[in-house]
Amino acid sequence: MNFLLKTLQINLLGTIIENSSNLNSIQMKTIYSTILLFSLLTINSIFGQHDLRLTIDSLKTDEGNICFAIYNTESSFLTYEEVYKSGSQKATKGVNSIEVKNLPKGNYAVAIFHDTNGNKNLDTNMLGIPKEKVAFSKSKMKMFGPPKFDDCSFDLNNNMEITIEMD
Repeated sequence: MNFLLKTLQINLLGTIIENSSNLNSIQMKTIYSTILLFSLLTINSIFGQHDLRLTIDSLKTDEGNICFAIYNTESSFLTYEEVYKSGSQKATKGVNSIEVKNLPKGNYAVAIFHDTNGNKNLDTNMLGIPKEKVAFSKSKMKMFGPPKFDDCSFDLNNNMEITIEMD
């Protein structure tokens, strides 16, 4: 798509240069407007930002917060230092919705937890097993640890909604 738009822009610009002495001002304005439109479409397709809505179902209590982390690489998945985007909001019993704005097109995975005591940390026992509810996009906690990035990842190409169950 970007290649096609660039080709059209170049061809149109070439036509303007070749015929500029034969065009009246209305024709020139039309051509410049068309070039501007193609440029804006190209820029939007390259740098377009998308919104992601996280719908969290089945919250048993309104205590504490819902915390989320968005990762964009396998190597960064579930590492605190390399979270792409994160945040939290007050929990409500039942369904919760979190709006994450301005994400570029890409491959992402989401991890959330219900921070019932509001300390903004995932509390674990001595073995590192979470004491608070944890959930992921497109996957669940495994018997012997969290899922992999590939199990949770999804492509974000436009505005999107993902429903995550808190079991």
